[in-house]
Amino acid sequence: MMNNMIQLVKQLSTKLSPGIYTSSQQQSAANQLAHVREIQRQLKQHDVLDNPLSTLPFVVFDLETSGFNPDVGDSILSIGAVKMVGSTILEEDTFYSTVKPKKQPSEEILALTGLTNEELQDSPQLVDVLTSFYQFIGDATLVAHHASHEKRFMAHATWQTLRLTFQHRLVDTSFLTRVVAPDQELVTLDECCAYYNIKTSNRHHAMSDAVLAAKLWRENVVKAESLGFHSLRDVYVHLAKGK
Repeated sequence: MMNNMIQLVKQLSTKLSPGIYTSSQQQSAANQLAHVREIQRQLKQHDVLDNPLSTLPFVVFDLETSGFNPDVGDSILSIGAVKMVGSTILEEDTFYSTVKPKKQPSEEILALTGLTNEELQDSPQLVDVLTSFYQFIGDATLVAHHASHEKRFMAHATWQTLRLTFQHRLVDTSFLTRVVAPDQELVTLDECCAYYNIKTSNRHHAMSDAVLAAKLWRENVVKAESLGFHSLRDVYVHLAKGK
C-alpha cells in the first residue's frame, strides 16, 4: 500500500525532469491528494436532496473528449465549468483547461472542438487538471447536459489518476427538463437552448457549452420553483411517481 501511495504522489508531482522529484513537489502532490480526499469525506457527511434549489451550490461543466469510450483509450481533451447558486450564474467564477492527451485525437475531433495538436501538447497532464478541477468543485452538486458522458469519463479519469472513485452527485439537465417541459421532446443542447431562446455560439468548446448548459439549468430551476419544486428530492419523488 505504501509503495502505491509513493507511486501516486510521484505521478501527481510536477516533473522537472524524468525520474526527479523534489521533496516540496511530493509534499505539494500529497497535499492535493489529501484535499480531494477531504472533499469526498465532506460529500458523505451531508445530503443535498432536501436543500432549497434556490440556495444550492452547483457547478455546471462540460467535457470535450477524443471519443465516447474511455475504456478503449478515448480521453478528456478539455474541461469547462461555471459555478451557480440556485438560478444565479456566477459568471466570474469559472474553470477552463485543455488536457495533454496520451494519443493524438482524430482530425474530425480537432475540427469539431476547434482544438489544435499544438495547443493540446502544450497543455497540463490530466492528473494536474483533474486535481485543480476537484479543488474548484469543492463539494458542490455537479450538473451537465447528457451527464452520462461526463460521468463515464470523470469516473475513469479519477480512478486512473488518483485511484479514487468518483463520488460527486451529478445531475443531468434533463432531470429538470422532464418536469418543466414534459410535453416537449428536447434532447440536444441546441434543442433545449432553442426552446428557451438561449443564443448558442462556439458549440463544442467546453467552456462555451458549460455556459450554455448553465443558462439552460437556470431557466429550468426558475420554472421548477414556480411549479412548486423546491428541492432535488421534490423532483425525484415526482419523477418516481410518473414511472
